[in-house]
Amino acid sequence: MNISRRRLIQGAFGLSALGGISLLKPSDAGSGHTDYFEAMSQALKHAKFSKPTLIIDQARLDQNIQTLKKHINNKYHYRVVVKSLPSIPLLKYISEKAGTQRFMLFNEDFLAGMLTHFPDGDMLLGKPLPAVGASKVLDQLSQESANKIRWLVDSNERLKHYQTLAEQRKQKLRINLEIDIGLHRGGFEPDSELASALTRLKDSPYLAFDGFMGYEPHVVKIPGDKHSHLLSALEVYNRAIVLAKDILQTDYPTEPLLNTAGSPSYQLHTHLKQEQIICNELSAGSCLVKPSDFDLPSLEDHLPAAFIACPVLKALDETKIPGVPGLGKVMAWWNPNLKRSLFTYGGNWKAYPVSPVGLSYNPLYGRSSNQEMVNASINNTLKMNDWIFLRPTQSESLFLQFGDIAVFNGRSFDTSWPVFS
Repeated sequence: MNISRRRLIQGAFGLSALGGISLLKPSDAGSGHTDYFEAMSQALKHAKFSKPTLIIDQARLDQNIQTLKKHINNKYHYRVVVKSLPSIPLLKYISEKAGTQRFMLFNEDFLAGMLTHFPDGDMLLGKPLPAVGASKVLDQLSQESANKIRWLVDSNERLKHYQTLAEQRKQKLRINLEIDIGLHRGGFEPDSELASALTRLKDSPYLAFDGFMGYEPHVVKIPGDKHSHLLSALEVYNRAIVLAKDILQTDYPTEPLLNTAGSPSYQLHTHLKQEQIICNELSAGSCLVKPSDFDLPSLEDHLPAAFIACPVLKALDETKIPGVPGLGKVMAWWNPNLKRSLFTYGGNWKAYPVSPVGLSYNPLYGRSSNQEMVNASINNTLKMNDWIFLRPTQSESLFLQFGDIAVFNGRSFDTSWPVFS
């Protein structure tokens, strides 16, 4: 059998690429929602929601914040990753609960707005902005506000751009250097290029070395011992620190910012012995809402706190595949969870159905951003205007696709949090 034909059959009948069967018996598939999602469904109906809505469970969010605080336990400063939580009220809530005014930004459009809402905030760029973007941000800010920004630079070429910008504006800029500690996504290694950048910073009257940022999510994803991978990454980080101290001498900051981690790896840092700690700040964001891409052993004590609620537009008791009469019946015979067809209001998000149990996207019908087909067992009782719940695979850009976030307090939806425009 040729490969393309085999894949067509595998897709049609719910077979995995390895030839296994992804099959739930009809009795295993949920006829309705669990108590948790039924309470959410009733609250949505009571509040007269009518379109796809992003939901955050406030109690679970609170628990995730407390889990993070328990692990960090004052060993490090905590910096909130804004791209994973793109809502001012949400960020204010987390800032207050977590006791931090430190934020990591990835978008020039968000930066000036964040300083408006967090005038005492400490803003670190999480990826390098083109100097022209930095200039646009500075045009909107006072000198006092601009001083709260730590600009990230990943190469000598970009550092020259920032030097030109600072000289043209006669404005001092705080520069953090991105270092490659194993992810290999750019940034300086502790070599002659980094030495050249540090020398340029030392000699410039308008640029000030502020510290380093080294990101290392690879340590939890590559094979082998995660603790050993982390120590290897930190050894590279430490070499960069030693080089900076050697070149900058008395210009090396008394309290440099030494930022690292992200949601996948932050807990590994909290288990280091005191003599192994060289960084002073950890970043995390997604772990507070835990989309499914973060279902990792390193985050097993965090809870999923974000869901998409999507109305059922049409509920059909059979599945028909265009152009192939009868194929839907054969698919349902092979996998009973492909029997019913539910068409949803919108779709094609980075998310998958979680309630009722047994829902799945049809492997042949295709995805749709307008009306998405979701298959269900004949035991499934959902009808028009009922709710399907999906779990996002990420937060980031997905959180911006639904308008205001609906905050679930366990009983009702009394609060909404606008997202960034």
